[in-house]
Amino acid sequence: MARLNYVELATADTARDRAFYEAAFGWRMTEYGPSYAATSTGDVDLGIDGDLPAGTAPLPVIEVEDLEAAQAIVEAAGGVVTVAAFGFPGGRRFHFADPSGNVLAVMQAG
Repeated sequence: MARLNYVELATADTARDRAFYEAAFGWRMTEYGPSYAATSTGDVDLGIDGDLPAGTAPLPVIEVEDLEAAQAIVEAAGGVVTVAAFGFPGGRRFHFADPSGNVLAVMQAG
């Protein structure tokens, strides 16, 4: 079953925002390079991404077991792939726009 497992936020200063979330909520964040940090709770996690333009809408990430099957289903349902599947340290994912233009991502751990 697909589930929401991640939300990414744009940041202009990864270190500053990491310090904020750690101080405000007690979350521990791991750095994945100079412009990315994330929580790793195993529940719904938060990533902060300095490579996204400031003010970019949050990116919900949905976890699935089969990325290719999920992409086919998303496209058949009317979604439009906006970023082709790519690898990252936690697995693979693609981004899509729903019929209203909201951008989400689908990932497969691995």
